Amino acid sequence: MISSILLKINLTVSKQIFLFNETKMAKNIVFEPFVYPVDPSLFKVCGADEAGRGPLMGNVVAACVVLDRNNPIEGLNDSKQLSEKKRDALEPLIKEKALAYGIGQCTPEEIDRMNILNASLEAMKRAYENMLLKCDLILVDGNKIIKNIDIPCQAVVKGDARVAEIAAASILAKVERDRQMYELDRQYPQYHFAKHKGYPTKQHLELLEKLPILPCYRKTYGPVRKVIEAKNIKKQNESFDSSSVNESLL
Repeated sequence: MISSILLKINLTVSKQIFLFNETKMAKNIVFEPFVYPVDPSLFKVCGADEAGRGPLMGNVVAACVVLDRNNPIEGLNDSKQLSEKKRDALEPLIKEKALAYGIGQCTPEEIDRMNILNASLEAMKRAYENMLLKCDLILVDGNKIIKNIDIPCQAVVKGDARVAEIAAASILAKVERDRQMYELDRQYPQYHFAKHKGYPTKQHLELLEKLPILPCYRKTYGPVRKVIEAKNIKKQNESFDSSSVNESLL
């Protein structure tokens, strides 16, 4: 039923405009307000988003959220537009008021094997599978949809700033990933993960040149790969120099 609605968009439904309240959104929205293809008060609509595509290390974390239209959450927005304090305050509210939510993730090893795009979509699939509620439709942030899942999906460009369910998912994903960064920071304080969250800042790149590459790093990412290659060349040169010195002493 949902598939046919998505293909034809039932006229009765399409005339009803269900908009994410713009007064609660980022100030400079350049995209059209989102019109739900189905009535979210009648169908279970899930929003999906991820956090951690850009960092050089750590898991990519995704979340799925189904909101309760009778129990709205004030202040939802793209997680990138919110302060960390605001995200941390909204996370428990979302978990308390949502009809359902799920968290999924892919490890650095999986990211290196399948690439970050596919890993992000796989993390979203896992998030949905971890949610204790079957939905009628998944709205996915971006221009790609989740693969190999038996539920209709619709991609929404800039969905985290246009769709309440996706905004809520973006907040859960971001807070969970930051939580993992703080835990890694406690384990490896010399890397300052709590400060840069894994992003390729100048300080982070300088630290990478001095410190070992931990298993939590994504080896296929350009900056990490270059550091690994440079360290391998340096190691080879040092080994060659050592061998030359030993031969000269014979």
